[in-house]
Amino acid sequence: MIRLLALSLLFTLCACSRSNKLIIGTDATYPPFEFVDEKGVITGVDIEIGREIGKALGREVEFKNINFDGLQTALLTNALDLVISSVSATPERRKAVDFSDPYVKTGLSVLVAKNSPVMNSGDLEAPGRKIVVRLGTTGETWAREHLKNAQIKALDNDTSCVMEVVNANVDAWIYDQVSIMRHHAEHAEKTRALLTPLREEVWAVALRQGETEMKAKINELLARMKADGSFKRLADRFMAKEQKMMAEQGIPFVFELK
Repeated sequence: MIRLLALSLLFTLCACSRSNKLIIGTDATYPPFEFVDEKGVITGVDIEIGREIGKALGREVEFKNINFDGLQTALLTNALDLVISSVSATPERRKAVDFSDPYVKTGLSVLVAKNSPVMNSGDLEAPGRKIVVRLGTTGETWAREHLKNAQIKALDNDTSCVMEVVNANVDAWIYDQVSIMRHHAEHAEKTRALLTPLREEVWAVALRQGETEMKAKINELLARMKADGSFKRLADRFMAKEQKMMAEQGIPFVFELK
């Protein structure tokens, strides 16, 4: 009897411990914001923000690595408590989920093949353009809405999209500024980066609608991180090259939200 009571107490304690975890979803294929390091550990700017949110809420954090186009469904079905994965807070997404205050301001930009005829955003509208987008991203949404004459190919990871451009199978890839800069730097001989935004976007933490108390605490934490230099330290740690490139091109850095 004593043993059964002890086991019951143990299971109760374990259940309480699990229930207190903050489960955060992320697609860890997007350095420097979320990626798996050489030791197999999920890390990056967003991951550090998630850890700070866990501290602010007094909860142990567990990260789940989920493909980007499945994150919202996982959140809405209670498999996750939050999504922190470079998520653009768009009006379309706000119909289903809520968002914290923004912590990044960026824009949709374009990576083109070196010899692509695309020289500016207007060239994307020419009939017959071949455009690659990542499935479930705002790049896909924008392309399908604005490029009615284009042939649009949607793929489910960054590497495949990049290689479509590198191999000149498509004219352009529409994605965010930071990624376009990084992938162009990796394939400078075969690509060009058109960084002038097709549209500006902000990233925020996604949570279920109605989580008002959690949202308020997250917003308080984000405001503190902006005020005390935490975001600058994260940028210095994870985004030194991006800071330099954006400064050289006169583009405001992503944490400069004004």
